[in-house]
Amino acid sequence: MSHEHVSYLELLARGAATEAYDRPVLLARASGAGPETLAGLEEAKQLALRVRAELEGRRRREAELSALFATAHDLAGLRDLDAVLRAIVQRARSLLGTEVAYLSLHDPTAGDTYMRVTEGSVSARFQQVRLGMGEGLGGLVAQTARPYVTDDYFQDPRFQHTRSIDAAVRDEGLVAILGVPLSLGSQVIGVLFAADRRARVFEREQVALLASFAAHAAVAIDTANLLAETRSALAELERANDIIREHSGVIERASEVHDRLSELVLRGGGVHDVAHAVSEVLGGTVEFTEAGAGSARRAGGHAVREGDDWVAAVSAGGETLGALVLHGQPDLDPVDQRTLERAALVTSLLLLARRSAGEAEQRVRGELLDDLIDAPDRDRRLLRERAARLRTDSDAPHVVLAARIDRAAGGVADSDAGRRESADRQRLWSAASHLAATRHGLASARDGGTVLLLPLGPGESAADLARQTAKGLGGTLREPVTVGASAPVRALLDRPDQVAVAYGEARRCLDALGLLHRSGQGAAAEDLGFLGLLLADGRDIDGFVGRTIGQVVDYDRRRGTDLVRTLDAYFASGMSPARTKDALHVHVNTVAQRLERVGRLLGPDWQSPARALEIQLALRLHDLSDVVTGT
Repeated sequence: MSHEHVSYLELLARGAATEAYDRPVLLARASGAGPETLAGLEEAKQLALRVRAELEGRRRREAELSALFATAHDLAGLRDLDAVLRAIVQRARSLLGTEVAYLSLHDPTAGDTYMRVTEGSVSARFQQVRLGMGEGLGGLVAQTARPYVTDDYFQDPRFQHTRSIDAAVRDEGLVAILGVPLSLGSQVIGVLFAADRRARVFEREQVALLASFAAHAAVAIDTANLLAETRSALAELERANDIIREHSGVIERASEVHDRLSELVLRGGGVHDVAHAVSEVLGGTVEFTEAGAGSARRAGGHAVREGDDWVAAVSAGGETLGALVLHGQPDLDPVDQRTLERAALVTSLLLLARRSAGEAEQRVRGELLDDLIDAPDRDRRLLRERAARLRTDSDAPHVVLAARIDRAAGGVADSDAGRRESADRQRLWSAASHLAATRHGLASARDGGTVLLLPLGPGESAADLARQTAKGLGGTLREPVTVGASAPVRALLDRPDQVAVAYGEARRCLDALGLLHRSGQGAAAEDLGFLGLLLADGRDIDGFVGRTIGQVVDYDRRRGTDLVRTLDAYFASGMSPARTKDALHVHVNTVAQRLERVGRLLGPDWQSPARALEIQLALRLHDLSDVVTGT
């Protein structure tokens, strides 16, 4: 073996730099060696360089495998996710020989990525930068789930440059950047980067190495999430055990109240007995109220919280009978809520049983009211005795009220509509009879609706009573109920014939409310002003209409014109000719000509406030007359 060949072995042994392998050839050429000798040395040099490259590759692969093994070991003993990710970034930077390495993670709330770990970074702005989806090189990696490398970041047009990202990269001084995705299945959760502050080319092996570290980082994140979910599940199990222990006592209470309620039903207990039993078991105070169901009425049978109270509606067949209200237990267990709901159901059964027993009395009340309306010439002594048995104070002033359910029609077959109307009348009569019994009055089903005879309370007017009755019946039935009331009737049984007269007045008031689009309200004649006086018994309605707008009506009949309809539209549009012509679909000049004709028929002051009010009332009554006569 020649001396020169020994030199190459020495260079390999001490791991000399690549340029050192040119020295033996240069020395031989300087000493005048022949071509054959120089060719042999050149061949030996190339062989030595190949050996050196092989050794370097093996050392690099050993270092990479060692780093990957250490990373896997870190994952096996994962305790601190940040520490594992930091180790991954440090090893990536060291093995790839870059000046900077960093890792960003996806923020699902903000929809972008943020810096999680940086190594070798000196810029605070760079360490806090955020990348939107598709922005910068990292945003492109996250969007496409593929590695991207650039030799010169600022000269690369393949990705979207933004002012904030470019400023951060420039502040850090980065030039060459390699980014690989952190993927869990098909989902990209972040990006791992290696970067230099000078131009460089990243080899395919370096891209693969960084991808291996990225895979470990993704596993670390997934493992940490699984551990967190496991800890959360264990905590949930502990809480569930606590809840089970708490609920065992609740279930015992529910069993106790079930036994007590069953006993109450069997021995015919009352509503207040139920409230007392539930109060003792739940530890609060339960009371039954006929009003105040509030939002519980719309809760489909469930108890609802109202302030610091719990309320369970007492209802049957779509009718609200009242509510059970629990005071003193704002934080009620769900099982205890069901107990309160069960108590409300038992209460409704008891109330229905009591109502069934009272239906006979209601029928007797209805028969007495029917006799007062249809046969007022009956023996007054017998009428008074019947009223006394029903606890009706016949000497107190009373009001006759006509009530009906008003609902929008349409889209219902005749047979279905008939059945619904029949059911509505039955429900209205039932609710009105209950109201009459509580107020010591009378109720009967008549003329497709219900008639009530109720005493006036101290300081109460007929209008007040009508409004209260409409509100009470409407709330009970959860349907709009319209109520028309008569003037007060005094000395009820001294002149029984006045009840029939008052009923006629109440019916006319009820019809007027419908015409005035006040369905679902209650009113007496005194509520309707001049119209109310006209509707009261004995008023000459036809005469009033004739005196007020008779000339216009006659003109339309003789000439076939539309002056009455024009007046209706004119007042309905706020006395605006422009809006009137839109409502009638005619030219504004036509409206002006018709109004001029009305002025010649009714007089020049027909638009003054007083005359205009009378004309509008007369128009309403004229419409009512057409409705009644079917014209």
